[in-house]
Amino acid sequence: MKPLRSVRVLSLALNLPGPAALMRLRAMGARCSKVEPPTPKQAAMTPSADPMQQYAPAAYAQLHEGIRLLRLDLKSETGQRALDRELARSDVLLTSFRPSALQRLGLAWPQLHRRHPQLSLVSIVGWPGAGAEIPGHDLTYMAENELLTGLQQPPTLFADMGGALMASEAVLQAMLQRHTSGRGSRHEVALSDAAAWLALPRRWGLTRPSTRQAPDGGILSGRHAGYRVYACRDGRVAVAALEPHFARALGEVTSLPLHRPEDLVAAATHRHLELWFARKTRAALDRLANEHDLPLHTLPAR
Repeated sequence: MKPLRSVRVLSLALNLPGPAALMRLRAMGARCSKVEPPTPKQAAMTPSADPMQQYAPAAYAQLHEGIRLLRLDLKSETGQRALDRELARSDVLLTSFRPSALQRLGLAWPQLHRRHPQLSLVSIVGWPGAGAEIPGHDLTYMAENELLTGLQQPPTLFADMGGALMASEAVLQAMLQRHTSGRGSRHEVALSDAAAWLALPRRWGLTRPSTRQAPDGGILSGRHAGYRVYACRDGRVAVAALEPHFARALGEVTSLPLHRPEDLVAAATHRHLELWFARKTRAALDRLANEHDLPLHTLPAR
């Protein structure tokens, strides 16, 4: 199913969130084009002016597979005219500029909507509303939403990738609105909002880390003995026996009755399972998972 088969999307967004959204939109059938600035003369050996191509060329290549690329200097009259021709035949403009930059380029929503009433605008910004001019990146949006642990770097770019999904969702919303009204609409996607959405389980207390004031932590932060990572003989195992029938099956396999909710958070249960998993190899655990329909996944040692 390709719900965006006839939709044309033009992107001015560099780095990660915009191109990741464009990749999702292309997967839904959209015809996607991207405008990049001309390559600086001092970087003539670099095929793209998008920073992503320089620090992650493999990622850049995957993100732009099947994307039509245009080189336009939007600060020149020639570039502006070429952009306007592209906008005239597009359904959605995707941007990641601050509002002041869009204003300088003549792409603020009132101007854009007046020239191209059929066109929708999806703006990816850092912070919503008046905060859209404040600088930031994935790391700062995650910090605001308490998604960082100590001094460790996060394992992936949650806000950027979550924002990309929200941007592709906004394109779908824009097309549904145009189907009803016949006119384009404006949608703002804030990466800080994407981080806040991903942080909701922590705010609800499900993944709250253990602290001196609250040593137990959230039920899904390791307190539930059937939902945590254990060491095994030759690596690690992620166990997700959360539902009662999975917990009972885990108890049967490990010779430990796990029938009551309090059994799953008891210190004795944790100790028993730590010792039991420590004696098993990854291969043995994989076999047990298949034989007993257990939700677990083995991993190499760190």
